[in-house]
Amino acid sequence: MIAALVLPDRLRAQLAAEARAAYPNECCGLIEAAGAGDTLTVMALHPTKNLSDAPDRFEIDPAEHIRLLRHLRGTGRGIVGCYHSHPNAAGEPSATDRERAIDESFVWLIAGLGAAGVATLGAFIFEAGGFRRLPLDG
Repeated sequence: MIAALVLPDRLRAQLAAEARAAYPNECCGLIEAAGAGDTLTVMALHPTKNLSDAPDRFEIDPAEHIRLLRHLRGTGRGIVGCYHSHPNAAGEPSATDRERAIDESFVWLIAGLGAAGVATLGAFIFEAGGFRRLPLDG
């Protein structure tokens, strides 16, 4: 069971920059990580094109997801989750996120972006039909 997510400062900055660049739309991408015990350490964030036409939704290109999965085979790292931003909202799962989440043990990293451009991050794992907050270490 995953108990914590380690997100280095450089990747926090990357996510905040992506959220600001996509504003007022949502940015999105995939999380590459390696695990040790009950902790996942994020190695890279892979930005993907948001296929959604709605500014308050995100949809990751499945072809990009498959390409990254293939690329990481045999490396000891994998795609463990996704990230996206919430323009003018909190860095926590929205009602839409809760409706659309289906992958058990999938990590969700959410950047809430206020009007001042300051991003607040929240990390969650989808388990047993709901989200559980993960401690976010750096």
